[in-house]
Amino acid sequence: MVDYFQGSESEEQQALFQWAEMMSRRYNELTLLYHIPNGGARCKGTAGRLKAEGVKSGVPDICLPVAKGKYHGLYIELKVGNNKPSPNQVRWIDALLEQNYQAKICYGWQEAAAVISNYMEGKD
Repeated sequence: MVDYFQGSESEEQQALFQWAEMMSRRYNELTLLYHIPNGGARCKGTAGRLKAEGVKSGVPDICLPVAKGKYHGLYIELKVGNNKPSPNQVRWIDALLEQNYQAKICYGWQEAAAVISNYMEGKD
């Protein structure tokens, strides 16, 4: 794994999950880290079916369902470059914070890895 690159959001997320796999030797709970496949281009039929199944706009990309300190778990919305969170993403982050989840918007895999490491160490 390279020390730094800025690729697509998909490449950044793949790098984050490679890092998490390596770090799961230190933090076994990282094996619970998962991606929420909410985004992406889809045909209307698939989009309608997924919406009926409960897919919701703005849900963060990544979840770590591990309680630490005052938090029930961690959510991360991963961004790259100059991408900004959508209003729905901001609403989700705010709502998760109100429910005692830690929720962050991170730019690139390295920032997300730092947030996860701090979370696992009990640092805000």
